[in-house]
Amino acid sequence: MINSTLCYIERPGAKGETEVLLLHRVKKKKDVNHDKWIGIGGKFEEGESPEDCLLREAKEETGLTLTSWRYRGIVTFITNELAETEFMHLFTADGFTGELAECDEGDLQWVPKKTMRGFPTWEGDRIFLDLLDAEAPFFSLKLRYEGDRLREAVLNGKPLSLTEG
Repeated sequence: MINSTLCYIERPGAKGETEVLLLHRVKKKKDVNHDKWIGIGGKFEEGESPEDCLLREAKEETGLTLTSWRYRGIVTFITNELAETEFMHLFTADGFTGELAECDEGDLQWVPKKTMRGFPTWEGDRIFLDLLDAEAPFFSLKLRYEGDRLREAVLNGKPLSLTEG
């Protein structure tokens, strides 16, 4: 099993709009997330808790030290590309110190939260982003992909209806 973190960092932007830090994954070869816009995070190292991994990955990928975050849910990914099931621990953060640094995995960019859904991402990401926006209580979401297509989504043990198209 693989354990990883994913975090969406927010800050107040221009005109009072919330901005979200997204990572445009364009720098690594053979990246399953190539050309997608996602939050920041990565795989656990030995002995790390979800919070340990979150803080380390945030610092490594962004140069920022998180000072305020929330553990929001766990997403179970099942794909043909992964030999193992991945458990992604999902966080949001709204406090940090430091200056944004270069990331060796892609380009970091602050984008208005209301426009982030227009960026290329995974189908299933839209499900958990909706849950985050709705301030859903801690949740468990299972996503099963075949290639790039989402084939199954199960929220807290209950199948979700997937629309074709």
